[in-house]
Amino acid sequence: MPKIKTKEDARARRKNRIRKRMTGTSEKPRLSIYRSLNHIYVQAIDDSKSKTLFSASSLDPEVKGKDGKTGNKDAAKRVGELMARKCKEKGINHVVFDRSGYLYHGRVKALAEAARNAGLVF
Repeated sequence: MPKIKTKEDARARRKNRIRKRMTGTSEKPRLSIYRSLNHIYVQAIDDSKSKTLFSASSLDPEVKGKDGKTGNKDAAKRVGELMARKCKEKGINHVVFDRSGYLYHGRVKALAEAARNAGLVF
């Protein structure tokens, strides 16, 4: 087993460990998060067909237009609410939450809780 050299290597190992056990279907897609320094992105993925069903990010006009800030917890909450709304429009109530190796803290937690409060079931 190779040594962990950077934070990115450690996150990649955590991500692979998590992804071994979870898959998304068309009825219960996988919500995958990517967190960059300035933005947060989330996708609903159907792993059985290898397709992204829909996505949301802090770059969407609905999110970005509120106060212009995109790399904070408030923006993550708005992205979570937007994603929950998109899922509800498609008739999806249950999802599998894939935190992609990030700690369940800060922006990741804010997005997940906002999506839960908007009606998604993890």
